[in-house]
Amino acid sequence: MEPANRYDFEPTPTVNNYPLANPPPLSETTAPAPPRSNWGNATRELVETVLLTLVIFFMIRFAVENYRIEGYSMEPNFHDGQFLLVSRLNYLLGQPERGDVVIFQYPLNPKKNFIKRVIGLPGEKVQIRAGKIFVNDVRVPEPYPYNFANYDWGPVTIPPDEYFVLGDNRPESSDSHAWGMLPAKNIIGKAWVSYWPPDEWAIIQDYTYASK
Repeated sequence: MEPANRYDFEPTPTVNNYPLANPPPLSETTAPAPPRSNWGNATRELVETVLLTLVIFFMIRFAVENYRIEGYSMEPNFHDGQFLLVSRLNYLLGQPERGDVVIFQYPLNPKKNFIKRVIGLPGEKVQIRAGKIFVNDVRVPEPYPYNFANYDWGPVTIPPDEYFVLGDNRPESSDSHAWGMLPAKNIIGKAWVSYWPPDEWAIIQDYTYASK
């Protein structure tokens, strides 16, 4: 004889002690998060845009600087009041070369910026005879336009990390023949683009050359 409490059917299958026909209610922890505020998204995007703009601005300012020419020492190639963009990157990646037009802090007054052309490099012997330039006793053929001046200077051997620079307007230029060598640490960068006045807009021609 069977026990009185025996059932004639199998118990309902369960999962985690809940009948399959009656699943547990949705837990509060699984409820979807409320959508983010549109104001919050807009503020975040604005902050990111401002930060990116500042990074780009400072990168450009680090790489490029503008310069306004004052005076006539670089005539006939550069003029009083002309605006230039100056590349700082050239001399982070390499050294000034003969023929480069450089902007630098005037060694006798670093608060002033000058513009001149590189003529002599470190270790070279430079001499000017009747206005003609000799480097290591060899005449240097200057391929750019310049105003001639008939004077003598040197010879002098350029020390390490220094350069001999001249203005293109030789009779009216305060340059290395007057005040000495330009230390490399004073160089700001290489003249790159003329952007004002509009009729002077141009990428500055590169006259880099070697002595013969």
